[in-house]
Amino acid sequence: MHARSALFDLYGDYLRQRGGCAPIASLVCALAPVGITGPAVRTAVSRMVRQGWLRATDSHGARGYALTARAMHRLDQSAARIYRTRHKEWDGNLDMVLFSPPTHRSTRAQLATALRFHGYGPLSAGTWISPWQDTELEQVFHEADITFTRFSAAHHGDTAALACRAWDLDDLALRYLEFISTMGPVVATADPQSDSEAAYTARFQLVHAFRVFLFSDPQLPPQLCPPNWAGADAAAFFDTHAARLRPAADHFVDQCLPPK
Repeated sequence: MHARSALFDLYGDYLRQRGGCAPIASLVCALAPVGITGPAVRTAVSRMVRQGWLRATDSHGARGYALTARAMHRLDQSAARIYRTRHKEWDGNLDMVLFSPPTHRSTRAQLATALRFHGYGPLSAGTWISPWQDTELEQVFHEADITFTRFSAAHHGDTAALACRAWDLDDLALRYLEFISTMGPVVATADPQSDSEAAYTARFQLVHAFRVFLFSDPQLPPQLCPPNWAGADAAAFFDTHAARLRPAADHFVDQCLPPK
């Protein structure tokens, strides 16, 4: 687990709802149980400040770091997908995006990562689709300095088969099953009644592992999912254990923070 991604998890899952700010000592305390050292935390914080995710501030009389508006928006967007707090009804259409692929490999890779994060999958290098119309798409292409054309398209054919072209759902299903088998023993040994740190550590690993799917799972509507979709089983597994461990995990985080 990298310090930078662990900080995003900590802020997104715990500190965002506590004002989005914490002293550096609290960050070190909260990440120690998951194996992140103090120097690694400080290095990652400095990097996130340079990248515009965090800003230095005073927190309870000590130097602390707060989320920027950009970071709060991204974390809120991620949380809505992880915990599926926004109910969506698919209208049967696809959001189709056409553009000329960038010539530089690094730019192509960055754009592809951004599009996948927002739920789009490729039919070709310059043709991407999603069952959802993402409001952030224009900003994605603006940051990449690439022009694009966008259509709301009705597919006259087997749309589920088309989805299998845009996303490797077989591989995604295998990774979801691996997620369940790997995290099962981790959450099973955590007793939220007796050890808040153990519950927090297990829950942190659970959320960290599940958050990875933001970059590969477009959260297709049921009509486009394969039968007995493993993603639904993984989501139910996550919901059950994330909720079970939450009170004890919150208690541990509160202990790391200065008294109010």
